[in-house]
This record gives sequence, structure tokens and C-alpha cells, in this order.
Amino acid sequence: MTIREALELDNSYLAGKFDVAVVGAGHAGCEAAHAAAKLGLDTILFTLSLDSLANLPCNPSIGGTSKGQLVREIDALGGIMGIMADRCAVQMRMLNRSKGPAVYSPRAQEDRSMYSIEMRHYLENLPNLTLKQAHITALLVDEDGNAAGVMTEGKAVYEAKSVVICSGTYMEARIIRGEVITESGPDGLPRSVGLSSSLNSLGVPLLRFKTGTPVRVNSNSIDFSQMTRQDGEDDIPPFSFRNEMEGKAVPPAEEQIPCWSIWTTDETRQVISENMHRSPLYSGEIKGIGPRYCPSIEDKFMRFKDKTRHQIFIEPMGRHTNEMYIQGFSTSLPEEIQEKMVKSLPGLANAKIQRVAYAIEYDLVDPLSIKASLESKIVPGLFTAGQINGSSGYEEAAAQGIVAGINAAMKVLGKKSVIIDRSQGYMGVLIDDLVTKGTNEPYRMMTSRAEYRLFLRQDNADERLTPIGHEIGLIEDDVFEKFKAKIEAIAIETERLKKTYVAPTEKLGELLDTCGQTLPKSGESLADLIKRPGVTYELLAPIDKGRKPLTRNITFACETNIKYEGYLSLEKEKIEKFKNLEKILIPEETDYNLIKGLRLEAMQKLSNMKPENVGRASRISGVSPADCEVLLVYLEQQRRRHDNG
Repeated sequence: MTIREALELDNSYLAGKFDVAVVGAGHAGCEAAHAAAKLGLDTILFTLSLDSLANLPCNPSIGGTSKGQLVREIDALGGIMGIMADRCAVQMRMLNRSKGPAVYSPRAQEDRSMYSIEMRHYLENLPNLTLKQAHITALLVDEDGNAAGVMTEGKAVYEAKSVVICSGTYMEARIIRGEVITESGPDGLPRSVGLSSSLNSLGVPLLRFKTGTPVRVNSNSIDFSQMTRQDGEDDIPPFSFRNEMEGKAVPPAEEQIPCWSIWTTDETRQVISENMHRSPLYSGEIKGIGPRYCPSIEDKFMRFKDKTRHQIFIEPMGRHTNEMYIQGFSTSLPEEIQEKMVKSLPGLANAKIQRVAYAIEYDLVDPLSIKASLESKIVPGLFTAGQINGSSGYEEAAAQGIVAGINAAMKVLGKKSVIIDRSQGYMGVLIDDLVTKGTNEPYRMMTSRAEYRLFLRQDNADERLTPIGHEIGLIEDDVFEKFKAKIEAIAIETERLKKTYVAPTEKLGELLDTCGQTLPKSGESLADLIKRPGVTYELLAPIDKGRKPLTRNITFACETNIKYEGYLSLEKEKIEKFKNLEKILIPEETDYNLIKGLRLEAMQKLSNMKPENVGRASRISGVSPADCEVLLVYLEQQRRRHDNG
């Protein structure tokens, strides 16, 4: 529907004009609206419920394996998830400590209610941003088919030069618990109706996925003596580099709240197996495709028959509630079966369920129909971010949100899109995977998906992305000056460690003996000593007389860069080769049917997806290395013809 047609409807009216309209105030929408408003554009953020803005409906935590890297990248680029996560954390931990710094991943248990309250308060006070509770039912276009605004259920028309849709799991959503099916969004909130058909009518291809959330129980009904306690850690850096620069403590001064772990029992398995016929997942009632890496508990028992038990975590929902979340125990089985399942778990024999688990189905956009900038290939000026693009998780959504918000603003300003590639961040890997490979299930970010993960560490996200954030205007000058001072301090200290030699003294021998290392026969630099397994920057403090007091983030960076110097050098060579292919642009008007030597499948895939460069073309399923060689030859021929007039 065009703007003109919308305004001709009975009882419709023009409610406002904005530069950027963002639909949906989940984690993607909040980041998108923040980015656009921060860049000086008049922005409006629509949500079905202001009370559920930035809701954590599934798991009350931020970060985790690979997700922690995403949060730090969002912050380094100028986003707000990290700041809010630090502010509302009730427990902090660093995962994967035993696996090395390449996959260290911060994770915070969040106060669910406080997170929503703090985010809303922050956005309400943000210049250039208007918050509006409204049900958006249609995307509007101009006469040329470009996104031009949105219309509400009440036929209020809002004009916008760019539109970002971050609908999460709300589009045509339905909640499923056994035989009970409710047309609803998460947590019984209103669902989005009409927007799917509006997008479909404009030629935007849609898919349907499914996800779910577990049971919540009252902590007063839990016997924690039968569980293994997991406390938070005190030496975790904040998610936000800005908080780290200011030396803020995270979590806040209050005591960290523990989590607990248990395992399912034979009784759990029996209850589930006896009632599988009532599972909508297996009866065919659920049509949407669920997440492979976060399956329901009944799916775990069906798919992994060799495993007799599965680990479950009991996590707090916040400081001001007794509600506990049973992590790893999502299900769509009927409510009475859920009661039996929960009571079969250690410590939960007398558990009082406050919220039952459910599965939720929802519509989404086929991510193969969007560009790396997250702009639609079908409707120019339309951007999508989050679960509408086929991803799962708050962090994946927020990462897409900030990129979509930035590029929606760039579109309005007439500037070049900002593309984060696979060598620059996990968010680049996430977006590239979605837009080049697509997904047939809710996509979850994992460290194994990032081929340059030794370089894409959580501790150096600012080094990779803060210059970009500053250049586009999301990082303030004073923050950037502090960032530059940190980078300079790392360089100075690293160089000092390389040039400082120590003699093979008895004291050094004692220190090295603690980690199984032998005393060198002659003098050795501190940097060479740090390269040895088990030797750390802190370990050498007693014999390092020229050491100045430095913050932990600086010394950690020095130690990591020195220890993995050889590997990082090799990785940088691979990144250079990758970037060379990314630099070879493919004109949008290229007719692949005219390129002799391309296989038919490659020809069809390239014609449909229209990759921006050869690097992205090489990652499309069905395009072989031989096809890429043919494409490179063709592009070189075209370049020479152009140069020769």
C-alpha cells in the first residue's frame, strides 16, 4: 500500500513525519532507534507495549559463549546493551576460561524487570527519539516502491524516509502448550497482526519458525541442598568499555545472586516418553522450525537417545522476585505434564510453578532477501533486524539492530552504508551468514562460526570497532580519547616487555618452577618468558622492577598479544586475503547469464542474491571456487574494457 492510498482510507490521518521509523522495541529495535537518534535523525520507536520494552522473555541473562563477544562489539560501536547489562546485572561470570582468550565469553545474569525499566528510562530521555505504543499493521511505500512510512491499527499514518522492522517473535505469533493454542505474543503480550501480509503483498518472502521458553518456579518451594551452587566471579570486566574506562564495579555493589545446576532423572525421561503423543512438536501441530542448538527438553530426549540425562540450570529472575528460571527445560507439552516433569527434578519435588513453559510460532523474513547493510533487496529503504531475519537470541538481535539503525540513518543522510565484515567482528559473521547462506532454523551465533576468532576476542572489540563508531558519530570525542590512550598504553607496555631482559636468577627459577618451566641458560626478555605456557604477566611481577601500575584490561591485552603473536600474524595474513576478495566489487546490474563458464546453479544463485563483492559471492551455497575464478576473470575483462573506453 502506498502512502497516498493509506491516506485515502476512511478515518485515516497523517499522524507525523520522521526521518526513521523503528517498529518493535525489543533488543534490536532499541539499538536501532538509539543509533538513528544518536546520529541526529528524528526517530520514532513503536512498540505493542511500553511496559515490555527490551523485555527478556526467554532467558534472564545477557552474554555467554560468542554472545558476550557480540555485546562487547555492540558497546564498542556505540550501542547501549552493554551499559544496561552492567547496570542491571545480579551475577557476572567469564565462560570458557579453560579454553584460552580467543573464546573467553562474559555472561551476566540480569534483573529482568530492572533491565526493561532502565532501558525505557534511557530511551525516553534520548534527544531526537519519540516512543509510541501502537500496533503497526502495514508498511507503506511511495509510488516508486520505496519504504515511505507505516500505518497503525487505528489508521494513523506516519511518514518516514527509512523504516526498520524489528518484530521479534510477534508477527502472527501463536503460543502452544499441548492442545491449548493461543494467538498471542511472548508472555501473553499482544501479537502483531497484519504486518506479515503487508510485507508479503510487497513481494517480501516470509518463513515461519518456532522457539520456546521454560517453566518459572517460586524459589521458596525449591530445596537448594540437592543442587550444585554456581556463584558469580568478582574479577570480570564490565560489558561496556565505557564503564571499564571509568573503573566502575560490575555487578553493582550489592551481593551477587547464585545460580544452581542439576541433572534430569530417569523419572523425567519416563514422564516425557509416556506423553510424547501429546507433544505438539511431534503431533504436527507446530509447523514452524525450531532451534537446533536450543531444543526443547522432549526434543533433547528424542534426538539424543544415547544420553540418559541432561543438565539443567536454575537461575534468578531478579533481586525483587522469588521467580526462578529453569534453563534448558523449555517444552510445549501440556501444563499437567509440565507439573510432573518439574517435580521429577532434584530439589523441585515441591516446586510451585508460577509460569508454565510454552512454544511460540512466528513469521519472519527470508534473510536471503536482505543485503549486508540489512536493507531489503525488495523494498529499498526498508531495513530488518533481529529474529525477523531468522536469528535467535537477544545479543544477535541487538547486534543487527545497531547495524540496521546506522544504515537506516546513512540512507536518509545520503551516505555510504556501514558494513562490518567477517574479519571485523562476530556481528559481521552473524550478518554475513544470514544474508549469504540463509537459515532454515533460528540462527544462533557460536564461536566456531568465526574463522578469525583469535583476532575477534571480547577484550579487543574496542580496538576493532570503536574507530568506526567514532567516525560515524556514535562514540563521543572524550570516549575516543580515552580509547586512544588505552591503545597507546598497550603498545608502550608491549614494547617495554620485548626490550626488558632479565638474568637467570634463583628468584626467576622459583617463579618458573611454579608452572613447570625451566630456567633459561642466559638472559631472556620478559616477552619471551610470557610466551611460555603457564607464564603470565602477573607471575613475573617480582622480577620486573621497571613495571608501572596498569589496569587489568591493558596488561591482559599485552599478555594475550605477546603469547599469541605468531598465531595472530598468520591470522592477519588470512584476513588480508579475505579483504582482497571483499574489495572486488560486483556491479549490481551484472547479468550472470552472460558469463561463460559459470555452472547453471551458480548462475541462478548469483542472479537471485546479487552479492556486492566476490568475497560474499564465494560464500553462497552452490557457488564453487571454480565459479569464483570464472567470475574474477569476467570482472577483470569488464574492468579492462572500461579502462580502454
